[in-house]
Amino acid sequence: MAILLFITLNLVTDKTLAQSQTDLSLDEAKREIASSNNLYFQAFVKGDSSIFINRYAEDCLIMVPNAKAMKGHRGALEFFKIAYDQIGLRDGEFITTMVYGLGNGYVAEEGIWKSYNKDHVLFDHGKFLVLWKKTDQGWKMFRDSFSSDNKLN
Repeated sequence: MAILLFITLNLVTDKTLAQSQTDLSLDEAKREIASSNNLYFQAFVKGDSSIFINRYAEDCLIMVPNAKAMKGHRGALEFFKIAYDQIGLRDGEFITTMVYGLGNGYVAEEGIWKSYNKDHVLFDHGKFLVLWKKTDQGWKMFRDSFSSDNKLN
């Protein structure tokens, strides 16, 4: 009987420890995502594409509406140039509404975004879904998908 009680207690303890580690990993991911999101738009404020590119994993996909996915750091640079030079993005904000722990080094983030021009006038807003990947350099955007809330033409 004592052996059965010992085994049961070990199983409960192991499960509790595993859940605690999962919670800590999700909390760590949330902190790093919030930090990365704060830096994301600083790239546009400063006109510094390297800050932007560093938010993404090397094997990322940026899945923009109505276009082919932009791949890797080269795709991230292409996206930055279009957003900065052609669209006139100079600042913005992410508002995270939920982060889901998926396990195995991945979390999903959902939220809303706002984009501002050089006069800090809001010119677009919408929603996003990002799959984050734990890398040797920390949490990086692995899959980035977003769309505008503006009316379709």
